[in-house]
Amino acid sequence: MILFETVLAFLLGAVLLAALARRVGIAYPVVLAVAGVALAFVPNMPQIPLDPELVLVLFVAPILLDAAFDTSVRDLRRNWRCVGGLVVIAVGVTTLAVAWVARWLVPDLPWAAAIALGAIVAPPDAVAATAILRRVRPPHRLIVILEGESLLNDATALLIYRLAVAAMVSGGFSPAAALPTFGLVVIGSLVLGVAMGWLVTRFLALFQDPPSLIILQFITTFGVWILAERFHLSGIITIVVYAMVLAWTTPGRTSSRLRIPAYAVWETTVFVLQIFAFILVGMQLQPIFGHLDAATIMRYGVVALAVLVTVIAVRLVWVFLEHRVAGYARKPAGLENGLQPDVSSHGDGLIIAWCGMRGIVTLAAAYALPADFPYRDLILICAFAVVVGTLVIQGLTLPLLLRHLALKDDHPIEREFRQARSSALETGLGSIAEARSEAADMVRAEYSEMLRQSLDQPTFDTEQNRLRRVALAAARRSALEMRRSGQIGDDAFHRLEEELDWLELGAAARMPE
Repeated sequence: MILFETVLAFLLGAVLLAALARRVGIAYPVVLAVAGVALAFVPNMPQIPLDPELVLVLFVAPILLDAAFDTSVRDLRRNWRCVGGLVVIAVGVTTLAVAWVARWLVPDLPWAAAIALGAIVAPPDAVAATAILRRVRPPHRLIVILEGESLLNDATALLIYRLAVAAMVSGGFSPAAALPTFGLVVIGSLVLGVAMGWLVTRFLALFQDPPSLIILQFITTFGVWILAERFHLSGIITIVVYAMVLAWTTPGRTSSRLRIPAYAVWETTVFVLQIFAFILVGMQLQPIFGHLDAATIMRYGVVALAVLVTVIAVRLVWVFLEHRVAGYARKPAGLENGLQPDVSSHGDGLIIAWCGMRGIVTLAAAYALPADFPYRDLILICAFAVVVGTLVIQGLTLPLLLRHLALKDDHPIEREFRQARSSALETGLGSIAEARSEAADMVRAEYSEMLRQSLDQPTFDTEQNRLRRVALAAARRSALEMRRSGQIGDDAFHRLEEELDWLELGAAARMPE
């Protein structure tokens, strides 16, 4: 019972902290990370043990699938040069730099363990960055680059991490043997992700009730990750590819009645997992501090600070070096639909360089190390220091930097949305052009009005929609009054409430994205 009460208290506290963070304009991962560290110093806190083998699949798989599902493959292709450099070269350089610094400060640290530490802290997490960026509305291409980097750099870092851990456990590392294995893992993961996406899409299409479908979505997500690990493949790459296949194949097979509740449940679940990742992994620091003496804690703190400075500095150096050497400043080509394929200014480069906040993957990978891994306590302390340090230092200063640079969004998504909306509505009108009835005339009038909104009203908050919201508010009051007076029962009320909810969604004002 105490464990259950503790979990409820954590959830309540985290939700309140997240609400406070949003109100004051701070990305909620910053607050959650600080809260996780604070709990490590609260005396007599109940211990909640975590299975290291469970951490990655529990925290990373659904969060990664949610991010990959919303990723635009087209936009990634247009920004492949910048994203590719961040995903492969920046992660590799950061891993080596951190390993060298750690070995310099702790000479007894084995090279394999140092490489594992570097791989753990190498991949930035764009959750906090995009939460801040979307609030201040920078150029859309920056969000595309950061989200694409966050989605793919986990795969690079965790592949290095996996090889380093295996080398530490086996006692040796052979590049000649590792490179073919690395290639087979990547290819096998790509194939498995595509195959499972194709199969699961057809399997889920058999279920038409929201609860069953949502439960199966989570089961298949965890199942795909576990299957990849059983085949000694990359769960990260497999899940990313699997999610992209689902994103392309499920829209035509899923009705809105299923899609709307599924999206709501996934959004809530990802938020809850982020809460537990920061808080529960942070609590694992308490027993570490409990059995270390003050001198060791001080020594580990110095190493953690050095690792934090290294990951920030390497990203800054890499982004500006590539900006200058690889031609980021040259005139970008291929500006179809208002999307630029490269970082086109020094301001863009500075924002990308400063958006190096670490997050869930770093915490989960650190805790997933075997219990007897050399210097595991040091690695866990370094991982949490890097996560909290980057979130606080970079997360809190990023809005100030954005305001100073005065970068603006040109709303490419909104333009594409309006274009697609107009085309879809014209097609819809054409499909009933031959219908001759009063009902057909009403539908044509409604669609014609929506088409006019697409052409004339960028925000779609028309007088018609405002009147709809007034009428819906009055209808809700009437329904509530009939329920209170006993004219209708709860079943009829909830059915009417659901119908009014759907009407309200159609009458909501839209702002440019």
